[in-house]
Amino acid sequence: MTAGPVVSSVQVAESADVDDRAEIGPGTRIWHLAQVREEAVVGRDCVIGRGAYIGPGVRLGDNVKVQNHALVYEPAVLADGVFIGPAVVLTNDEFPRAVTPEGRLKSGEDWTAVGVTVGEGAAIGARAVCVAPVRIGRWALVAAGAVVTRDVPDFALVRGVPARQVGWVGRAGEPLTAKGDGRYVCPRTGAGYREENGRLTELPT
Repeated sequence: MTAGPVVSSVQVAESADVDDRAEIGPGTRIWHLAQVREEAVVGRDCVIGRGAYIGPGVRLGDNVKVQNHALVYEPAVLADGVFIGPAVVLTNDEFPRAVTPEGRLKSGEDWTAVGVTVGEGAAIGARAVCVAPVRIGRWALVAAGAVVTRDVPDFALVRGVPARQVGWVGRAGEPLTAKGDGRYVCPRTGAGYREENGRLTELPT
């Protein structure tokens, strides 16, 4: 890949469209044909893939990856370390219509945008759709192709249409192993977790 010049350690491909009113953190790379709209805030060391769209006023934390052709519509908020897979869509219109009940083409004043909030470290798999308003919890994992229509708890693994919880994952992203009595362990890191009242919390190391 050939990118444009590096300015203040931000790397932007020549074919990308980054509005002058957007705020881009140092170390961030924006690839071919990506679009970052006005008033968007992109943190440090992020990657915005080919053809991705970041809407007006969207906020991305540090170390966020938005993969090719993902669509992140305003007013989405993504915390640090979030992964957005290829062709993911974060919607923003709860009752979508092109026209008003009178048949007039809608403008921005004719509807109220609602957003998707994604917690720290969470990952959304390829071609998943998150239907706003919805919150994806910290370190949660949304499987590829899922359609999320309700909030996802921290560390939850969800999949399907509509998405349903099928397990828990740890910070490494792998499904946790149940040890009984509400205890779980990460098979990769050995970190411990406890489930109580439908919530998963990390145990002290």
